[in-house]
Amino acid sequence: MEYTKWKTDVAYIELVKDLLEAPSVQELEKYVQHHATTRLNHSISVSHRSYRIAKFFNWHEKEVARAGLLHDLFYHDWRETKFIEGTHAYAHPYIAYQNALKITDLNELEKDIIVKHMWLSTLSPPRFKESFLVSAVDKYCAVVEYFSGLKERWSKRLSSRSN
Repeated sequence: MEYTKWKTDVAYIELVKDLLEAPSVQELEKYVQHHATTRLNHSISVSHRSYRIAKFFNWHEKEVARAGLLHDLFYHDWRETKFIEGTHAYAHPYIAYQNALKITDLNELEKDIIVKHMWLSTLSPPRFKESFLVSAVDKYCAVVEYFSGLKERWSKRLSSRSN
């Protein structure tokens, strides 16, 4: 399931173009996310949806767009990789933050968005409304992606039975 609405949003693209062109962001295309999309498409979906909401409420849309795009900037399969620091939910936001710092400067809001996007799976709550927003949109996108993938898998399974 590919999210494509962002492709015609010129103002959004202008805010994240440099990040989208970064090889380390493009590499996310290699990783499956929520069974139905790539990590890059998931990140764009979270970023653009969050950006649109932030823009509507006149919140910090630039930071939301950029940090939303970088929130899952990690390069491992979380089902296979185990961490000394704790669970994937705890570890990967810090990994994403460190990877993001390699390609751009981040302010406190952007850092909080990336590091706290797994809130509710982790204990430390976001400091900013924009961080809550990206965290909520991330969960929404994950559910949509998971169930669209489930629907696709079930459709294939049912069609193979009827053959």
